[in-house]
Amino acid sequence: MHLTRLALTDFRSYVSADLTLEAGVTTLIGPNGEGKTNLAEAIGYVATLGSHRVATDAPLVRQGAERAIVRAAIASGRGNALIEIEVNPGRANRVRLNRTPLPRAREILGVLRTVLFAPEDLALVKGDPGERRRFLDDLLVARAPRYAAVRSDYERIVRQRTALLKSAGARLSRGGRVAASAGPAESAASVDARSGAAPSTRSGTGPAASAMAATLDAWDDQLARVGAELLAGRLSLVRVLRPHVEAAYAAVSGDRGPAGIAYRPSFALPVPGGPPPGDTAHGDGVPGGSAAPGGPGTAGMDSMGGKGADLEAAMREALQQARPGELERGVCLVGPHRDELELRVGELPARGYASHGESWSLALALRLAAYELLRTDGEDPVLILDDVFAELDAGRRDRLAVLVAGAEQVIVTAAVPADVPAALKGISYDVGGGTITRGS
Repeated sequence: MHLTRLALTDFRSYVSADLTLEAGVTTLIGPNGEGKTNLAEAIGYVATLGSHRVATDAPLVRQGAERAIVRAAIASGRGNALIEIEVNPGRANRVRLNRTPLPRAREILGVLRTVLFAPEDLALVKGDPGERRRFLDDLLVARAPRYAAVRSDYERIVRQRTALLKSAGARLSRGGRVAASAGPAESAASVDARSGAAPSTRSGTGPAASAMAATLDAWDDQLARVGAELLAGRLSLVRVLRPHVEAAYAAVSGDRGPAGIAYRPSFALPVPGGPPPGDTAHGDGVPGGSAAPGGPGTAGMDSMGGKGADLEAAMREALQQARPGELERGVCLVGPHRDELELRVGELPARGYASHGESWSLALALRLAAYELLRTDGEDPVLILDDVFAELDAGRRDRLAVLVAGAEQVIVTAAVPADVPAALKGISYDVGGGTITRGS
């Protein structure tokens, strides 16, 4: 798979740009701030419908313009394709595939697959857990585009359930307990009956509280159902990704010690053949009944295999147990949005312990592992190296260049030609002043 053409209109700094590409290595050379990364970002946007630099689409549109247009022509083993994206901040983006409008933008996902290396990748190691969750979910979608809908549905459910928790918590703060914490099958009236109090005499109980509990139960069901599907995908992904990360780290670092990854969910995973989720002590969920370091269920994913029904039941139980705390804090405390991908160098967690060089090696290993995993599906993804070599020492720079030189298409951006290793010399373009010209 490789790009044959990229055309931009009102994208970032470009009024217009038209770049012809070939298989092999293409380098984009120019001073910082001249638009090299904008080209890399546009290619990544075609593949993922997102930017590696910003969280919203508004910055992608050139100042003063109403919209931006990105066109990309792709050649692959499945034939040629033309993707056209109209970026409309604040409104739905419009997408066409081979001149045919698509009802949903996400239907183009999978037509172009990319792996993008950028200086921002250091946040995969040093940043918040959300950076690592995004890495996993982006890779999930690249391998199986249907996960885009799962991811979107889950994020919507979390937002709406969080709003409900905040509303319910505010009512409780004005006086009373909530019967919802008694369990999914118990109403406010049943709790009052046991305590001997009439619903009308207790704050936070009665018909309103009972209705709130039932509504939360309904949202719990949705969160558990969709969350279990997303979690199962992540667990399976980490399992197949791990050996690639280990091998890539050894190759990039010069074999300086082992690295590893482990998935740590926000609740105890069910143990195959063990007790029902409700009978599992918090912190179990791994073979032998002991939690792995760093949280409950870190290692259990290998043996339980990500069975959707078991995960859904365990997550629903965890939601019930967490409900009092969720109502008090007004946040969802259980689910894939609270999970962590743990990264290790040797026996220590990378975050907080890895050196700068080790952190860079691990970040590169994650991207290289993603590349190797995607190419097992039959075609090489397009590799984009955005101003990465200037961040690396000579040894890591040369080792990375050798590892990626054989890819079907590599697009490299650099401030000066000297930043590009000899193994990645290819077709060169000069970028500056809003223009792109073929180098000598």
